[in-house]
Amino acid sequence: MNILVVDDEKLIVKGLAFALEQDGNTVDCAFDGEEAVLKIRENDYDIVLLDLMLPKLDGYEVCRTVREFSSVPIIMLTAKSEDDDKIMGLEYGADDYITKPFNVLELKARIKAVMRRVVHTTSEVSEDEKDVIKIGSIRLEINNRRCIIKDREYNLTSKEFEILALLCSNPSVIFSREKLLGIVWGSEYPGDVRTVDVHVRRLREKIEPSPGEPSYVHTKWGVGYYYKE
Repeated sequence: MNILVVDDEKLIVKGLAFALEQDGNTVDCAFDGEEAVLKIRENDYDIVLLDLMLPKLDGYEVCRTVREFSSVPIIMLTAKSEDDDKIMGLEYGADDYITKPFNVLELKARIKAVMRRVVHTTSEVSEDEKDVIKIGSIRLEINNRRCIIKDREYNLTSKEFEILALLCSNPSVIFSREKLLGIVWGSEYPGDVRTVDVHVRRLREKIEPSPGEPSYVHTKWGVGYYYKE
């Protein structure tokens, strides 16, 4: 894998790079938020390990900016253990988070879990020959992860795209938050169902003409989410 490690503490970056390269990965480094955004624009990374506290642009701003042009998986590295900080990271576009100090083996396991979810979802759709999902005003191109609604393209994160693809593939079927968490994030994901709510809210803010009155992704109160146009 081609991995970008973003942290302003050079000793941490050096240690992570050494540990990840032992598994055959290629590791690139960035030491501030602006450099990270520039490198992600110019290179094709499989995953980004992003520290929260960075000079020039913090991790939240890097996430927000990157999500305007890329769906590369991002794991946030944070010294903050409060739930609000973790949820904010997810809201800005991170796929997962790990709290410092962490064991390198745990980080490697998190990386494998995130990549396994991405590969599993893509291969599962390909086996069913669902290269394109077209329903109502929505067109989802699975292979290149494009979301087009009424001739306008929307840049979704990998998890936002997977949620929308699942709901659009099963119109009017209500998926509980637990079910969505299990399908999209996998049974090994250590987070809770609030992760689903964060991603659905962010998805609505991107694609819905009026997020408070959804036209595509609806809520069945007390049950879950479903697609209906």
